[in-house]
Amino acid sequence: MADVLALVEARLRTGLGEPDARAAVTFLGTDRVEVLRFTDGDVVRYATLGMSSQPMADPTAPLADPIKGPRAELVLSVRGGVADTDKVLRPLAVLAASPQVEGLIVAPGASLDVGEPLWPGAQFTSVLVAEPGGLVEDLELDEPMEPVRFLPLLPMTPNEAAWKRVHGAQALQERWLNSGTDLRDPLRKSVSLD
Repeated sequence: MADVLALVEARLRTGLGEPDARAAVTFLGTDRVEVLRFTDGDVVRYATLGMSSQPMADPTAPLADPIKGPRAELVLSVRGGVADTDKVLRPLAVLAASPQVEGLIVAPGASLDVGEPLWPGAQFTSVLVAEPGGLVEDLELDEPMEPVRFLPLLPMTPNEAAWKRVHGAQALQERWLNSGTDLRDPLRKSVSLD
């Protein structure tokens, strides 16, 4: 599956430019996950590389299909120079490894929680998985493999995550939009949820 990752990295470079840093994390029993950092003016983007090496499998399936199934990588965008967001590398790698470790299928609308701040001083311990197709286009693979989708991550405070569980992802995104929330602000507070 090294070929898939080479194609994925090429697509990331096409969509985001040349990475200015990269780090690798390996968890016991999983494939290596890299996190690439791209800087575009005052915005820093972190993208995983390795999550798509294998398709995500339905946790209820008795046997995981090595070819078919959804594939994805994660992309997080934040304003640079405001907080020590480079510490997000390990939490991002943990999230990218979760399909292999926990048998999850990561899809738009899902919440992913790391149980600790995403970076020092962050209000966020989880992320909302947003719809793909914005920054980086889907990467079509040869049949019968499904395309690799590049899923944006939107940091959530614990209050926002709890509110989302009750009201849904769409309602939370509308709340953010109506409040003019800057989702790239690494120091932002929770949106008003009354």
